[in-house]
Amino acid sequence: MTLASVTQRIDVIDQHEAVEHCDDIHRDRFLALFARDGTLIDGNVARLPAGAPGPGSFVATVEPTELPGKDSDVARLRLCGMPDGTQLLTGLDLDDAEEALRVVERSLIFGLIPGLLLAIGFGLVAGRRAATQVDAVRGLTERVVAGDLEGRLPVGDRPDSFGLLCAHINAMLDRIQSLVVDVRGVGDDIAHQLRTPLTRLRARLERGLREANDINSFQATADAALEEIDQLLGIVAALLRIRELEDHARRSRFAPVDLAKLAEDACELHRPTAEDRGIDLTCVIEPVGLVEGDASLLIEAMSNLIDNAMKFGPSGGRVTLSLAHEGPFAVATVTDDGPGVPLAERSLVTQRFYRGRYDCEGAGLGLSLVKAIADLHGFTLRFAERGSAVSLVGPNSQD
Repeated sequence: MTLASVTQRIDVIDQHEAVEHCDDIHRDRFLALFARDGTLIDGNVARLPAGAPGPGSFVATVEPTELPGKDSDVARLRLCGMPDGTQLLTGLDLDDAEEALRVVERSLIFGLIPGLLLAIGFGLVAGRRAATQVDAVRGLTERVVAGDLEGRLPVGDRPDSFGLLCAHINAMLDRIQSLVVDVRGVGDDIAHQLRTPLTRLRARLERGLREANDINSFQATADAALEEIDQLLGIVAALLRIRELEDHARRSRFAPVDLAKLAEDACELHRPTAEDRGIDLTCVIEPVGLVEGDASLLIEAMSNLIDNAMKFGPSGGRVTLSLAHEGPFAVATVTDDGPGVPLAERSLVTQRFYRGRYDCEGAGLGLSLVKAIADLHGFTLRFAERGSAVSLVGPNSQD
């Protein structure tokens, strides 16, 4: 007896009605056809299971006839009544389902569990690394709060996103440290530079009060004191102006300006002073187009260079302001007949309060202001290799 013979027998009886009652018979493991009295007609099940509830689905033990080595088997069965009164028993071996379940379990054990363990391991490593990095940032911030600006975060040769963040933090700390050093330096410079004029002012007032015996003497003392105070106010104003420029706040006011027109205005501004001192002030201007900048600041920078040239040049000498192209750059140069800035002092003259000649007038802030204006505009302050010439080299000239 074979499954094929049972199937053929059912097909002969009434295939349509049989399939209507049991539509999965061609896929079932167990298949048998019984007479009304339970006698096996054909199939691979020896007898109807004891206690079969009747037509319908149930789980029971069957006695297979074609499974070597197995006297019985547990199966999910379905009993169907056929039109001719016979009974069709179909079923699936639950051992197959259990085997499939075991395969799934083994897949989970050998697949998901190692993957889960690996994920947990990677998570622990990543978490420990992140905790170490966060601890480093926290430790650095604590040192910064305590006033130590020397510490930096490790970045690594191939920085990840956190390493790039550390690099940005380090750059920020570099900038903060530079600003703090500048502020401390400015404070020291102010204290040093203001001490002498304040001491001189106090001594002059004391002497004037002690020696003055008429209104004219008091007036002279007051005038001298006002002159000293104006000088002090000028120093403070210059420092505040330099600080404003270093903050780059005025870049929002930039607009295209005609550098040639500004150079001519700077020359005209100083021409009366040059005539009073017997200095030949000459302007050699060629059109260089427009540059992005602040007109008042650029005039101030060129004016400071002209003023320095007249101050340090010989009496009756010559000062020239020239404006020309050098490739894509516009170059404003002030030359005079003086000896120029010594090579050893070129890195010092742009520092606040530095004066190479201490017997000259001024507070030593002129070139510091020029340097601040140049940096704000992206210009370069350049000293000639020979002779006395200082240039402002401006990029991005526009025709």
